[in-house]
Amino acid sequence: MAGISWYQSNGKCSAQEQGMSVDQIPLYSLGDVQLRFLCPDDLDEVRALCQDWFPIEYPFYWYEEITSSTSRFYSLAAVYNQAIIGLIVAEIKPYASLNEEDTGILAKKFAERSDIAYILSLGVLKQYRRNGIASLLLDSLITHLTTSERRKVKAVFLHVLTTNSAAIKFYEHRKFRLHSFLPYYYSIKGRCKDGFMYVLYINGGHPPWTIYDYVKFMCGKVLSGGGFFPWILLNVNRAIQWIWNSKSNTQHEEN
Repeated sequence: MAGISWYQSNGKCSAQEQGMSVDQIPLYSLGDVQLRFLCPDDLDEVRALCQDWFPIEYPFYWYEEITSSTSRFYSLAAVYNQAIIGLIVAEIKPYASLNEEDTGILAKKFAERSDIAYILSLGVLKQYRRNGIASLLLDSLITHLTTSERRKVKAVFLHVLTTNSAAIKFYEHRKFRLHSFLPYYYSIKGRCKDGFMYVLYINGGHPPWTIYDYVKFMCGKVLSGGGFFPWILLNVNRAIQWIWNSKSNTQHEEN
């Protein structure tokens, strides 16, 4: 279903999982799936899953970090029959600390005081896909981010390979917006691959306004019953008053 990526501090990511055709195991109920945070005892199991899901080898310290009992990551596992069948890993950080290629996600008014969440990993064991497990994990993350304590988080974003149509379809279905195209963003087995950035806005966050947004706003004001024209008259009146006051002050100084 959805793939997994690793977002490094230098902005270079590894890979997004490609969809594979395997025999599916239907679940009778998602109620049989338990959600819990990763712990140090999960390290070997999580590492084995990632090695199966991805064509590269992640650094060992990364597994130590996401499974640590004091991890700064939001690392949640979906467990079925006492085995991990899916996981999501996300990091919450200040918007100002984003890498250059990831800036421009939020409008300027959010830039200094907002946080943002990055989905490093979202994966499901191949045979358990199409059972709603990825949605269950993503819903849990979004619920966590939309609590009163997390109101500063204004967006959730991720990177995905342009060729990973299954992941793209999943995220678009979940209302993530395509934000930017990242040429040669991934390095997979020595070959460069293009990526996309997708963003989901939460807690009142929104992207920078474009000319289209301004035109849409003005048209909406006109259609809403004339609210736009009083605004014009008010600002024209302010401009006239400013010009008149400036002219009066100039004449007074000359006299």
